[in-house]
Amino acid sequence: MPFEIINDKRMYYEVYGEGEPLILLNGIMMSTASWSAFVGVLSKYYRVVLVDLIDQGRSDKGDAFYTQDMHTDMLYELTKRLNIDKFNLLGISYGGEVAMLYALKYQNTLKSLILSNTTAYTTKIMKHIGDAWEYAASLYDTKNFMKATLPYIYSQRFYEENFKWINDRIELFDSLFTKEWYDGFRRAVKSADELNILDRISEIKVPTLIISSELDIITPLYYQLEIKNRIENSRWIEIKEAGHASMYERPNEFALAVIGFLKTAEFDIKIK
Repeated sequence: MPFEIINDKRMYYEVYGEGEPLILLNGIMMSTASWSAFVGVLSKYYRVVLVDLIDQGRSDKGDAFYTQDMHTDMLYELTKRLNIDKFNLLGISYGGEVAMLYALKYQNTLKSLILSNTTAYTTKIMKHIGDAWEYAASLYDTKNFMKATLPYIYSQRFYEENFKWINDRIELFDSLFTKEWYDGFRRAVKSADELNILDRISEIKVPTLIISSELDIITPLYYQLEIKNRIENSRWIEIKEAGHASMYERPNEFALAVIGFLKTAEFDIKIK
């Protein structure tokens, strides 16, 4: 399996396709496996690099509390090991937070930035949601943990219409979520507690796309537009009738937004 040892930790990654690099960063409960439906279409045009951050997927677990800055430095080192000098970076939710921190520190390595369903600061509501999720994780009870988290992640309509799929995922994760996974999840939640880069993101100058969802209750449109209004060279798209997990609820629209942006990011189209 492809690992790199960085800071005495094994960091797992997967690479698909050829051409211009596109690195994907997971949401807090995701792993490289979460992108399986998108690998085919994205790798047709780009060299897609999937990454498990520490406490995600097949990467090693953290030893103690850390901040999200740790991920940015490890990602930078991983790109050097893979001989990637300039790349496009896509982060969803937690991964979007890491992506913005990365852009603020290593902007010279980026061609473009895609931020999906994310935020530049941990709001009071997010802090309470995170506290509730962290407590649910501390019980090591997968079925109740999933029932406490999934209603925030998917829109109500999607939840109702795909209830069997939801329950099948709960059964699947019941066999995958170990005590080590839960402890890692709890560390990851805590790592975002003090995030607040809202006043700094205007420093990001690379072409940026913000992807929002109409029914996202974790990172509502208002917070997405705060990012849009502060990053000068940015574009914004709203995916209708989708919740926080827009990539799952509207996968074709999500892929269209990503590829469409990457294909046109260098152009500034003006109507005369």
